[in-house]
Amino acid sequence: MTTAGLSPVEAFALVGVIGVGAQWVAWRLQMPAIVLMLLAGLIIGPLTGVFIPARDIGDLVGPMISVAVAVILFEGGLTLSLHALQDAAKGVRRLVVIGAPLGWLTSALAVYYGAGLGWEASAVFGGIMIVTGPTVIAPLLRQARLSRRPAALLQWEAIVNDPVGALAAVLAFGAVQVLATSADKSDAATHFFIGIFFATLVGLLAGYGISYAFRRAVVPEYMKIPVLFAVLLAAFALSDRLLHESGLLAVTVMGIVIANAQLPSYEELRRFKEHATTLLVSGVFILLAAGLDMDALLGLDLRALLFVALVVLVARPLTVMVALLGTDLPVRERILVAFTGPRGVVLMAVAGLFGERLLSLGIADGATIGPLAFALVAATVVINGFGLTPLASVLGLRAAEVPGVLLVGGTRLTTGLGAALQKAEIPVLITDMNLGHLRHARTAGLPVFYGDILSEAAETKVEFIGFSTILAATDNDSYNTLVATDLAPEFGRDKVWQLPRDKSESQRHSLPVTLGGRRLGDGRTYYAYEELMAEGWTVRTTKLTEEYGFDDWRKDRPDSVLLCVIPAKGNLRFVAIDSKKVPEAGAKLIALSPPKGDVI
Repeated sequence: MTTAGLSPVEAFALVGVIGVGAQWVAWRLQMPAIVLMLLAGLIIGPLTGVFIPARDIGDLVGPMISVAVAVILFEGGLTLSLHALQDAAKGVRRLVVIGAPLGWLTSALAVYYGAGLGWEASAVFGGIMIVTGPTVIAPLLRQARLSRRPAALLQWEAIVNDPVGALAAVLAFGAVQVLATSADKSDAATHFFIGIFFATLVGLLAGYGISYAFRRAVVPEYMKIPVLFAVLLAAFALSDRLLHESGLLAVTVMGIVIANAQLPSYEELRRFKEHATTLLVSGVFILLAAGLDMDALLGLDLRALLFVALVVLVARPLTVMVALLGTDLPVRERILVAFTGPRGVVLMAVAGLFGERLLSLGIADGATIGPLAFALVAATVVINGFGLTPLASVLGLRAAEVPGVLLVGGTRLTTGLGAALQKAEIPVLITDMNLGHLRHARTAGLPVFYGDILSEAAETKVEFIGFSTILAATDNDSYNTLVATDLAPEFGRDKVWQLPRDKSESQRHSLPVTLGGRRLGDGRTYYAYEELMAEGWTVRTTKLTEEYGFDDWRKDRPDSVLLCVIPAKGNLRFVAIDSKKVPEAGAKLIALSPPKGDVI
């Protein structure tokens, strides 16, 4: 089926709707988003002909993909805060310094002997395959809920190797270009290395320039994002002008410099870039999948299957095991990292670009790189998307089988609530900046963290990925609001709670809805809860049955304050002031009750 084609505006709208829609459906179904995006791109592209990028957008496809990949790589560099590596630093260093060159070699051999491509295409494609896909790793880690160290290894390897893979491809292509052209080879090589040096210099200058301007308030707050984008595009274009694809190196270096500049507005910049990257990843995947040549895809034979098997079962495990040899990492962590190597948007995009570059040099194998990249991305995403969680469970490397609750504030209420949750086999962690406030929690045998939950120490010592819900319940309303506001974008606003603020009903003291978290309970404040606890009220757990339902519980305990519900199936949910949802049979109720009656 074919159509007369779409206008550019219609094409952009379709790409946006399909790309973001695929990510939303994947979130609802708890599936890897890239699988649905690739499928959607194939359906609207080569399978039905509704959207053909070359026909509907024309010459803009290449530049659009190049700029999108540049922004994605910049965002990857922007997340590379060196102090956050901590105990994974040695492993990441080895995976980059030893693993990247070895991965280049083993991947190139897999392409040469598995797919049967020539040495030129194998060298270029092997370099690209160093990239393990940070845009794919991040959602997989959230879904699998890995413990901190293997998660950090996979995350930072993907981030650091993103530009390394692009640089390897640039190096390999430069060598191929020098050998394939009749121009003076020494001049071409000199031009190539000058281009690499220039790209690095441009990235450093752009990064330090932005950092200086933002720190000294040379740029007003409302212009920071536009200025950042303008400098990013300028750095990419300037570097790319001297040497093709070196702009990817420049923007990555720029992102790394800004990430480590300790800017006050860093979080806002990073979150905005994450949102932009989500849109760009969706668009690029749809464009690449829709632009694939169906004949080339159908032309893939058993050698393509052999190539994918060699990469997944030989090249990746061998590279990781050799790179981590002699480290103090447990064998099970090495195994997990070795068999987790999903490829993503950067691989497909860069492979498509360099495939065209090889074709322009007269190397026919360049036409096969795109379909092979698609096959590798699809295979690795499906394998890791559906296999990472079971593998991590078998190896005992999941942070928590059940999403936990983070309780901020060492109080009588959080200690009682934490004990009840722990008894229900839900992981908890109580944090407080005052060591004395944690005394009751430690006595009750509850896990604690002494320090500010918003501090850099908490980022490296608290396994945030093991928790899905936060309750800010300190004696400081302002701090509770700060915690809830700061962590809401990370956890989701529906998962961040705080105790109602004192005088919050007063117009003078009420805050806008953009600040703070959801209000817990029936409107009682911290001091009201503490007064009840001092009078002997305790946190009690009641299990509902078919015979003893919620109405029966409420009749027996009319004064009890319902705090949270643990459904028979599904995750824990706190109870909001205006909640009208009635718990079903099989659920456990956790409530603050007067000093009478027994736990059912």
